[in-house]
Amino acid sequence: MLLHASPLPPKMNYNQTVYRTLSLLPLLCTIPFFAYPSLGQAPPANAPVAAKSAPEYSVQGTAPSGQGTAPVSYVSVAQLNGLLSQLDATSKTTQSDLTKLRVERWKTDANYKKQILANTDSIQRNLQGALPEIMTQLRNAPEDLPSTFKLYRNLDALYDVLGSVAESTGAFGPKDDFQSLSNDLNSFEASRKTLAERIETLASAKESEIARLRTDLKAAQAAIPAAPPKKIVIDDTETPKKPPVKKKPAVRKPAPATTPTPGQTPAQQQSPQKPQ
Repeated sequence: MLLHASPLPPKMNYNQTVYRTLSLLPLLCTIPFFAYPSLGQAPPANAPVAAKSAPEYSVQGTAPSGQGTAPVSYVSVAQLNGLLSQLDATSKTTQSDLTKLRVERWKTDANYKKQILANTDSIQRNLQGALPEIMTQLRNAPEDLPSTFKLYRNLDALYDVLGSVAESTGAFGPKDDFQSLSNDLNSFEASRKTLAERIETLASAKESEIARLRTDLKAAQAAIPAAPPKKIVIDDTETPKKPPVKKKPAVRKPAPATTPTPGQTPAQQQSPQKPQ
């Protein structure tokens, strides 16, 4: 299929670098993949590209001020704000360019037109809903790696779908529409490249911080004096058993002696008289 306009810019392969860098952080393995219908917004094509700043990042600056963490460095915040401003402008330009498309007038079969319209609608929903939400999360936590990587994944999927629509526009649509979408695609690619470099820098800084904390922990553990072992005393001497106490037999009291009646002999006193 020949295009009557300049070819699309090739997709730069940043995925391998980003995934290799983030493999050091198991936390990022749980981030779900964002399907095309939920893509994020895209940056504007004519927005000024933020100047690349030196990798001066605050490792602990991953939360808004007032939550007990170190503040994010000014250079890091300035770089992020420039990137998000570019994305926001490109998003608005892309939405406008997609609205101008007249896919129903293209000279191709109905099923192909239906697929292009579905992709266009998916991109529009992404630019109006998913991307602004991700960008807000990143503004609240400028150096949060999960949020940064979520934005990268969103831009990566958005680039693929928009590239397909732009290619179809070059084959069946007006030249001006194709050129506008190509400019949007180039702006998305520039933003994605900048974001990939930011992810790599943040990951390296956090990995260095983890290594330093591990070293400090080992040094602190080595400085703690070892506690003396506890002595356990076992008494193995047998206690002598006491002899059983013998009970004294009970002494019976003698029967009381009877008093003799006057005029009776002792025999009569001892034996009772039989009745006659």
